[in-house]
Amino acid sequence: MIKSMTAFARQPIEKNWGAGAWEIRSVNSRYLETNFRLPEVFRSLEFKLREKLRKKLSRGKIDCSLRLDFSQANNEGLSVDHEFAESLIKAHQSLQKIAKVEQAPDLTRLLNFTGMIKKQDVDSELMEKDLLSSLDEAIEQLISMRAREGDSITQMIQQRLDGIAEQVSYVREEMPVIVTWQKEKILSRFEEVKLELDENRFEQEMVIVAQKIDVDEELDRLDAHIKEVTRLIKKGGVVGRRLDFLMQELNREANTLGSKSISQKTTGASIELKVLIEQMREQIQNVE
Repeated sequence: MIKSMTAFARQPIEKNWGAGAWEIRSVNSRYLETNFRLPEVFRSLEFKLREKLRKKLSRGKIDCSLRLDFSQANNEGLSVDHEFAESLIKAHQSLQKIAKVEQAPDLTRLLNFTGMIKKQDVDSELMEKDLLSSLDEAIEQLISMRAREGDSITQMIQQRLDGIAEQVSYVREEMPVIVTWQKEKILSRFEEVKLELDENRFEQEMVIVAQKIDVDEELDRLDAHIKEVTRLIKKGGVVGRRLDFLMQELNREANTLGSKSISQKTTGASIELKVLIEQMREQIQNVE
């Protein structure tokens, strides 16, 4: 099974320490390129993240981002910093003496002081484990989407291969007719100018013409390339660059077929081949 390099995955994260999401975008590239957008405190994870992606993916430009929100964290571990609270109350009492007024402290305002509320420390190792586990799920999502896209590309390629095979069969069937047509055309010209026909000379000329328009080799190569492309898409794996090379070879044979053409039938077949090959090539640019 072949895989596309174009895909997207999003894996939500919901834990006691907070929430967030991994997002991975993948597009075509000659090699594997990985880019990360992470909160600054998790920059140290980048090497591990890159290694995870390299173990699962072979080609493509990968943009991986992590978004976190700690506002939804489980707040059962909240507590007051008693030392800080006592220092604020003492400061309040000192201000009362200086101002010579008695006023109870506003406890709600005291709670809003930065550092007054302490949150239970989060286990950093547990958080890292959670993040890496969620990334694994996001990568699997990405691979699944790549596979689905690959199935669509495979169907499209197979349809175009069938079309190319039809054109090759058509040209094979028409070549004897074209050679006969060319022979009659030459004989007709001899008659028009009333030249005496030298049978030996005529046969020599026909041999030369037949050699010039002979496309058996090109048709055989087209057949061979069709079989190889079929084999690769059935085999699957990382075959994008091989398929791209075969598109070049198919196009080369189609061009040669066109250059040898002496009939609208073979010229039309050559053009149709180029259209089919180009349609395949555009899709194969996305194959891993």
